[in-house]
Amino acid sequence: MTAPSTGRPEAVAVPDGTRASHAWRMREMIYGHVRSRAVCAAAELGLADAIGDRSPTAAELATTTGADPALLSRLLRALVSFGVLRRGPGDGAESYGLTPLGETLRSDAPASALPTALLVATTMAPAWERLTEVVRSGRPAFADVFGTDFFSHLDGDPWLRGIFDRSQETGLALELRGLLQGVDFSGPLSVVDVGGGDGALLTGLLQDRPAVRGVLVDLPAALPAAARRVADAGLADRCELVEGDFLDSLPAGGDLYLLRHILHDWDDTSCRLVLQNCRRAMRPGARVVVVDHLADAEDGHGTVPGPSGQWGALMDLYMMSLFTGGRERTQEEIAGLFREAGLALVRTTLLPGGTGVLEARGDDFTERARDGFWGEKDGDR
Repeated sequence: MTAPSTGRPEAVAVPDGTRASHAWRMREMIYGHVRSRAVCAAAELGLADAIGDRSPTAAELATTTGADPALLSRLLRALVSFGVLRRGPGDGAESYGLTPLGETLRSDAPASALPTALLVATTMAPAWERLTEVVRSGRPAFADVFGTDFFSHLDGDPWLRGIFDRSQETGLALELRGLLQGVDFSGPLSVVDVGGGDGALLTGLLQDRPAVRGVLVDLPAALPAAARRVADAGLADRCELVEGDFLDSLPAGGDLYLLRHILHDWDDTSCRLVLQNCRRAMRPGARVVVVDHLADAEDGHGTVPGPSGQWGALMDLYMMSLFTGGRERTQEEIAGLFREAGLALVRTTLLPGGTGVLEARGDDFTERARDGFWGEKDGDR
């Protein structure tokens, strides 16, 4: 705190236009948490689904959501200013509709942001609020807030686990096309999805690829949801679900070991262990594909619009708040983990928002490739 002044007050220093602009921008960043909370409140109230394709009034929305009419009106007004809502047509009482941005909060929207907003509102935000303590102590705040680690907390709450899986699925919807274009999944091929969760990624890969078979490896809590998804997709005959811990071992003989947003949850020692398990399990000539946000990604990558290069920085702060040693890494840092596990990075593809798809092979295979071992197809790649 600033000590009270006892002398004659000095004249206020008035900044010039450029400095004033920076001062206002900094204040917007400082109050950005309030903007986030407003959007998360809209998600928790179910406003986007309540509005749908209509233009209800604030009073109608208050009745639907069980909110205080006067205070809800003020939240709606703020959401209009943020570009989430628009004022609807018509005379009389003011009505509200969804903008294209607001549409992403509908539960039925492609790549819906609703589950992510619910996850942040109920679980992430309390840990993020202790970021200063995290930076000072070197320890994540999540366990201090909730009394257990992140994934144990999820497994103890079926509703929350479902929200997390749904958030992962909708995030996958933004990456799947780029992943399928960036990696050769032509069969016959056996794909091992390491830490595959509820099976959204693996079923997305197997559909329309009859020559590809899949193996999903995860802890017991994840497998029932994966079994339902695989069965609903009609892929049970081509997809095996294996209960296991990727820190211990992995099924042997796969052609491609896929780790999507797995390594960023773990410290370097654990990451090396996972990759070493991949190396031991993979057959000769097989590949390891890591999908993670890159901390050194720049703006403008990808073939479709995506978030800025700040996304990797945001996700890195996310990781440090939740996981001991969890972090987003640079391309070279991931390549270093590959080398220490007996693998060699052979290709990197950047997706929108700076997500990296990093493909590695066994280091002995890449040495033979340099001597002309690869066939024409691999050599062209």
